[in-house]
Amino acid sequence: MDDQQRRQGSPPDGISRPAHDLVRPSTLSALAKDAILVRIVAGEIAAGQVYSAPGLAAVLGVSVTPVREALLELAAAGLVEPVPNKGYRVVELSPHDLDEIFQVRLMLEVPAAAEVARLGTAAAAMSRFRALIDDIEQHAEDGDIPGFLEADREFHLGLLATLGNERLTDMVSRLRYQARLYALPTLAERGELKESAHEHRQLLDAISQDDPAAAARIMTHHLQHTRGIWAGQAEEAE
Repeated sequence: MDDQQRRQGSPPDGISRPAHDLVRPSTLSALAKDAILVRIVAGEIAAGQVYSAPGLAAVLGVSVTPVREALLELAAAGLVEPVPNKGYRVVELSPHDLDEIFQVRLMLEVPAAAEVARLGTAAAAMSRFRALIDDIEQHAEDGDIPGFLEADREFHLGLLATLGNERLTDMVSRLRYQARLYALPTLAERGELKESAHEHRQLLDAISQDDPAAAARIMTHHLQHTRGIWAGQAEEAE
């Protein structure tokens, strides 16, 4: 820890330190952003409370600059908002906010899944996606929230990326950031992530069988299921 970090003081109460304090300089900002996201999901960084960049830097064991850069990126994605002269606050989402986000995701991701199935995917890509599904299911089994989040994100955005539309991938990425998975830790303890994890395999099976209608149907169900999980609510019977 350098002199600047010593002056920043001890970590805010309730926020855990990483297992290691050394982060590769070339990835400091990206890793800081990922670490902050994981703590938001886990509830260690709570909605409505204000956190300073120096305080979070002390938690993460890095200098203030990459943390500020990470917070600016998260603010641009709509996940946090600046509080003048104090720091940043996690944006609180209402049920209406979540409804709007998932309506847009349905509009974007359902036809996109059908298009991926229609166009087909190279064997090498399919092998990578199946490996990601194995990871998603294992993380769900283990209750590993950070691992689940990373593999899930890579799977969904990776499928979209095969369409070659960077704007589409970026829009969905931002929407995923905005809809935080607050309920995941509790649901992981109950084993309820496993059903959501298995839906990834069903989706990829439909894509591998060149079945756009099935891919669209499974993606719709997956997003509806995810909406219930992310809001901490049970999915309504259809």
